[in-house]
Amino acid sequence: MADCHDHDHSHGHDHAPRAHAHDHAGGHGHHHGPATYDRAFAVGIALNLGFVGIEVFYGLLVNSLALLADAGHNFSDVVGLLLAWAAVWLTRKRPSKRRTYGFGRSTILASLVNAVVLLIGVGGIAWEAIQRLSHPQPVEGTTVMWVAAIGILVNTATAAMFMRGSKGDINIKGAFLHMAADAAVSLGVVIAAFVMSRTHWLWLDPAVSLGIVVVIAVGTWGLFRDSLDLALDAVPGAIDREAVEEYLSGLPEVTAIHDLHIWPLSTTSVALTAHLVTPGAAVNDDLLNRVSIALHDKFGIDHATVQIENGDGEQVCRLLDVHRV
Repeated sequence: MADCHDHDHSHGHDHAPRAHAHDHAGGHGHHHGPATYDRAFAVGIALNLGFVGIEVFYGLLVNSLALLADAGHNFSDVVGLLLAWAAVWLTRKRPSKRRTYGFGRSTILASLVNAVVLLIGVGGIAWEAIQRLSHPQPVEGTTVMWVAAIGILVNTATAAMFMRGSKGDINIKGAFLHMAADAAVSLGVVIAAFVMSRTHWLWLDPAVSLGIVVVIAVGTWGLFRDSLDLALDAVPGAIDREAVEEYLSGLPEVTAIHDLHIWPLSTTSVALTAHLVTPGAAVNDDLLNRVSIALHDKFGIDHATVQIENGDGEQVCRLLDVHRV
C-alpha cells in the first residue's frame, strides 16, 4: 500500500491539491543496495592498509622510490573507500527539518570526488610514463615484482566485493574502479618487470603503463560524466523520461501533464514531481496510489510527488509553461 497523503503545500504558485507518495513498500528507497556493503568496505580498507604497510616496509628496505610512491597512491585509495563508505552511512540518517531529503546526495558527491581523484591519479601515471619513455629506467628487482603481485591479489579481491554493486550504484562503482585500476597497474608492473628481465627492453615499463592508463581513463571518464550529471540533477541514465511522461499522459483520468521533473536523491534513489490535469476530479487517492506503485515498479522511481489539477478554473497553474521541454 502506498503511503499517500493530501497536502496543501502550494509553495505560493497555486492552490491545487497535492499528494506525496512514497514507494508501496512504505520506504524511501535509501536503504537498499549500499547497506549490504559494510563488510566489503571494512575488509577492503583493512586489506589495503595492510598492503600500504608492506609497500612502505619493503620500499625502505630496498630503497625503492617506486614502492614508496605506490604506497602513497594506495593510501589515497583507502581514503577513497572511506569516503564512499561514509557517504553510504550518511544515507541511513533520517531526514530532518533542515535536511528534508536526508543525506542521500552525499553518495553522488562521493562518486564525483572519487572520479576526479582517479582522473588525477591516471594523469600522474601518464606523465611519469611519458617521462620514462624519454629516459627509460630498469624496474627494481624481484622484490618489487613480489610486492606488486601481492597488490594484484589484494586489489582484485577488494574489487570483486564491489563488482556486483557497481552496476547499479555509481558510488559503489567508484570504489570498484579504484581497486580495479590498482590491480591493473600492479599487473602491469609484474608483466613489464618479468619481460624486461628477459629482454632488457627498458621502454616496455612506460609503454605498458600508458596502455593501462588509457583503459582506466575510459572507465573513469564514464564515472565522472555520470556523477556530474547526477550532481546537476539530470534525469538518471536508467530512467526513460519519455516513457514516464507517456505513462502519466496515458492515464484515463489525465488530460494533460506539465512541470514534470525527475532527479536523483542519491545514487540509488530517484524522485519525481509532476502536475496532472484531471478535469472535474478531486484528489483521487486510488489514482495516486496506482501511480506511485507503477512509477516504482516500472521505472524505479521511489519518491513521487504528484499535484492534481482540475484545469477548469480561472487561475491556471503558474508553472504551466515554465521549464517546458
